[in-house]
Amino acid sequence: MGTILRDMRHVQWHELRHAQGSASQVPGVLSRIAWGDSESAEDALSDLGQWIGAMAVFDATVATVPFLWELAAMETVKDRVGVLGLLGTILAHGHAHHPEWIRDAHLAVLAGRATAERLAADGDPAVSSAAGVLLTACTGHVCSACPPR
Repeated sequence: MGTILRDMRHVQWHELRHAQGSASQVPGVLSRIAWGDSESAEDALSDLGQWIGAMAVFDATVATVPFLWELAAMETVKDRVGVLGLLGTILAHGHAHHPEWIRDAHLAVLAGRATAERLAADGDPAVSSAAGVLLTACTGHVCSACPPR
């Protein structure tokens, strides 16, 4: 493993949960997004979205968001637009029984605003557009779980 995603090893993934149960598979999925071909990365991103953001956020979501920002910033990642879209999905979802997961997941997405601003000026128009959409969502984000900004 190179410099990208190197800090994944510091997360106790087996102690975290996502929509399907244990988050122990998340590092492998993140690695497929980072280094896989287009098809593999797209499939991995779809799986990850179903696990950590499509229906609700989880404690695994909170741990995963910084790595998603890392992936979005890497030009070699095949589906940066999809990664940015997943970050937007996370910002839009909650969890009925765990407001702390909502707050922490949303704050983790909002913490990447500087990366989104940089990506809004990216040479790839699709990445630039996706970053702009995410920036708009960040600017307008208000929810009952998050502290007022």
